[in-house]
Amino acid sequence: MPEFARISKRIGAIAESATLKVDAKAKGLQAAGRPVISYAAGEPDFATPNHIVEAAVLAARDPKNHRYTPAIGLPELREAIVAKTKQDSGTEYTAAQVVVTNGGKQAVYQAFATLLDAGDEVLLPSPYWTTYPEAIALAGGKTVEVFAGSDQNYKVTVAQLEAARTERSKVLLFCSPSNPTGSVYSREEVEAIGRWAYEHGLWIISDEIYQNLTYDGVKAVSVTEAVPEMIDRTILVNGVAKSYAMTGWRLGWMVGPLDAMKAAGNLQSHLSSNVSNISQRAAIAALTGPQEEVEAMRESFDRRRKLAVAELNKIPGWVAPMPEGAFYVYSDVSGVLGREWGGKQINTSLELCDYILDAAEVALVPGEAFGPSGYVRMSYALGDGPLLEGIQRLQKLFA
Repeated sequence: MPEFARISKRIGAIAESATLKVDAKAKGLQAAGRPVISYAAGEPDFATPNHIVEAAVLAARDPKNHRYTPAIGLPELREAIVAKTKQDSGTEYTAAQVVVTNGGKQAVYQAFATLLDAGDEVLLPSPYWTTYPEAIALAGGKTVEVFAGSDQNYKVTVAQLEAARTERSKVLLFCSPSNPTGSVYSREEVEAIGRWAYEHGLWIISDEIYQNLTYDGVKAVSVTEAVPEMIDRTILVNGVAKSYAMTGWRLGWMVGPLDAMKAAGNLQSHLSSNVSNISQRAAIAALTGPQEEVEAMRESFDRRRKLAVAELNKIPGWVAPMPEGAFYVYSDVSGVLGREWGGKQINTSLELCDYILDAAEVALVPGEAFGPSGYVRMSYALGDGPLLEGIQRLQKLFA
């Protein structure tokens, strides 16, 4: 008999989520009694607003939610997503162009799986969310990284994208506000990138999960709003996880051209079928109900953002640009690398984060999770007290 590998090469090649790995390690240390402060997880520390929870409780008691529903999502929720997309993304769609997914991650995966054939290239601005390359590889695609450092506020240019484009380039992944950097592209930058993509026949998958978390009057402009010609070649990915403190509810969606959404819906009908009806009913309440608590959360993030950046920049060799969106600070730590700390030479951000966790009991995610070494990501989606205490530990460690 032929010998078969126990695990498929395709699945065996997938790397564990670096952010979840660091977060799990931090939680394990906390459970063991160590006073670890973790900035690893991209998860709001707030409770889901009460009116959303109450909608879910009512939904759980209604027998109609105990049954299968359409694989692409409840009609009422898809209509609410259409209204949200028109308001915030400046683009009109129909409910038939919406697929409701088990969180934004499933939407990202399905978008790549829907568009890519083996060997197709995806231009991926770096630093990038750790899941993108794995989803691209699972779909048979090839990642082509395009790096922008802190000197560019982590935003790629059309010239960089054009230099990376080949005849195999099919998709550009676009994320603004960005995870991990918090950078937000201006309307002019979005328009320039969108027109370039249109001229070269590229698709854009635009991850808008942090769309409503922007500061200082900044607006996250959608590519379909800036360049309407791209509507037929763009898939928008979004969800309720970040803005509504609903990470555990697993409710996301994708919006795009009818043929692409039909294909994605067919995939989902075999992959997972419908998302939990309870979460869908909760999402309807989130999108159509009062928004005061959401705004209060955003204001808290804004306050923490300013505090984190001001305190981090007091650390010698630590450069923390001010993010305009999301809830992350992405620091350039090259100034503290190549030196001896704690009795040993530290040359990479991975080594640096290991040292910080051991010496200061602070968990950060190294730049290697998002692209090149030399950077660290800090989530400021945690209480004001722990946020400041953890940074003060860093200040003391690197004094």
